[in-house]
Amino acid sequence: MKLASFTSAGAQYYGAVTDAGMIALNDEFPQWPTLLDAVQADGLGTLAQAAIGKSVTHTDFAYEMVLPNAPRILCVGVNFPDRNAEYKDGSEQPKYMSLFPRFASGFTGHDRPLIRPPESDKLDYEGEVAIVIGKAGRRIAQADAYDHIAALTICNEGTIRDWVRHAKFNVTQGKNWDNSAAMGPWLVPFTDASQLDDARIMTRVNGEVRQDDVLSRMMHPIRREIEYISTFMTLRPGDIIVTGTPTGSGARLDPPQFLKPGDVVEVEVNTIGTLRNTIADEVL
Repeated sequence: MKLASFTSAGAQYYGAVTDAGMIALNDEFPQWPTLLDAVQADGLGTLAQAAIGKSVTHTDFAYEMVLPNAPRILCVGVNFPDRNAEYKDGSEQPKYMSLFPRFASGFTGHDRPLIRPPESDKLDYEGEVAIVIGKAGRRIAQADAYDHIAALTICNEGTIRDWVRHAKFNVTQGKNWDNSAAMGPWLVPFTDASQLDDARIMTRVNGEVRQDDVLSRMMHPIRREIEYISTFMTLRPGDIIVTGTPTGSGARLDPPQFLKPGDVVEVEVNTIGTLRNTIADEVL
């Protein structure tokens, strides 16, 4: 079952995704006004069961960022060997992972444009798997880490490359431009380790494969990410961890190839689906 946030005729909904359209479920669960509330109540299984046998309610709709009110989004940087090798000190695997925050305002939904601001023409793509925490925990052991995941989704962690270099020790200002990234199209409830252990990320720009790697090659596997992050902060239901992107971003091509209006970016993860976005310039 695939669960998504969407809008239709100016109203906000969440529900189950089918080939024919959406099955809105929020009216049936007034105690969960948003999909985030369902995640926090451990209700994704209940939603999936409730959708069985129901008819499509909306065929004219637009996807929203899958959890538009996500409280905390933490991203893992430089987490594939080939990506690490791009740096001057990349000959050795770092002992600790790089982390930075993103905020929900920086994300849009599936089939919506990533917005390129007038301040920079260096909008770039980063295809990644994102995990949604479903069970709170502190100092979580790697052996127990998967028990804390509620669902999976896909992230195109769009980045304004020159703005990540404005300061010496942080990238936050290049990572949080409004609607510069996307997350979705849907949540897939996490029920089996193979959904992550056998996952493959492929990013295409205008049909050309730019990124292609498997999660099993991550330098800091997702079990380790959960262990490490939960050491210094209590992970709570609804928290999102964006787990790392492979090599192949536009900034690393020769010459660099940044995104421009008219481009189409697709991030495909074999165990989740495909997140697709176009590019548009910000309208001032």
